[in-house]
Amino acid sequence: MSNDGQNPSTDLSTVGETALRLPSLGFGTAHLGELYEPVNEQDSLDTLNAAWEAGVRYYDTAPWYGRGLAEHRLGGFLRTKEREEFSITTKVGRTLHRPDNPASFDRAPWQGGLDFEVRYDYSHDGILRAYEQSLQRLALNTVDALLIHDLDHEYFEQEQYDVHRGTLLSSGVTALQELKASGDIKAIGMGINTTEALETLASEVELDFVLVAMPYTLLDQSSFSKGMAMCEQRGISVVIGAPFASGILATGSKANAFYRYQQAPTEILSKVKQIESICAKYQVALPAAALQFVLAHPSVVSTIPGSVNAEQARANASHMHTSIAADFWAELKQTGLLEHDVPVPG
Repeated sequence: MSNDGQNPSTDLSTVGETALRLPSLGFGTAHLGELYEPVNEQDSLDTLNAAWEAGVRYYDTAPWYGRGLAEHRLGGFLRTKEREEFSITTKVGRTLHRPDNPASFDRAPWQGGLDFEVRYDYSHDGILRAYEQSLQRLALNTVDALLIHDLDHEYFEQEQYDVHRGTLLSSGVTALQELKASGDIKAIGMGINTTEALETLASEVELDFVLVAMPYTLLDQSSFSKGMAMCEQRGISVVIGAPFASGILATGSKANAFYRYQQAPTEILSKVKQIESICAKYQVALPAAALQFVLAHPSVVSTIPGSVNAEQARANASHMHTSIAADFWAELKQTGLLEHDVPVPG
């Protein structure tokens, strides 16, 4: 299932045993939902145009991103393209609703976004409703795959988690299977934020792929020996959803860098500085190393970095072609900055 990284729009890899094929480089849209800062409409459009012109043809989004804003923006762009020219995935598990008092509604944790209340719903009918709502926001009548979103302990207390997990396993999964059997979608996925979720819940559901957001990056390979190994053994494809660890592997160890969607702690800043030192020695851009590292795993078919402007979108595509010496990866392992047995490019 691995790819050779030759062209981000044409080096397609098959997802599981499905008809869905994805390029090595995609586009994650959380930033278009105004994750860290407001993004005006022109900047959003310019970013999407730059990614398209750079060859990007795979886009991932979710109702949660900006409480619907990212889907609106992405759909407004993609509806001007021929449908067979791109792949798009979105997520289920949340439905959006008018709040009781829009004037005082708190959009947190989004810096911008829209005034819609989120309701978690992993039931059969909830998943179908989320699917239909997404199609309307996207102004499209098909998506290529749906992913179960954010069902882990980072979002729920144990009692809530148990209820939502039970609902998913007893009825929600059936809705996804029905959509796949009817041809509405080509594949079923799950968005994963933690090593624990990758090792537990993902193993309980019949999945074609998982979107791993944090537990497998240049900074953290804690999922390698268990969760990622389980995917390889079961033939489950992997899309890496946060190759820059939510920011710091793109921006570097500057002040106020983000890691795991929060201000980076001191130990992470220190580790990134060590990686940056080796990058400087071999003249490697940190984002290029981050993107190319995750794609070396045999189960990974694609990675979907986000971009907040056109320059970043173009840079991400360019980093895919950067030549990186084998000695660079060897030194990262020798210094303990990478796990010894993780696969590396080349």
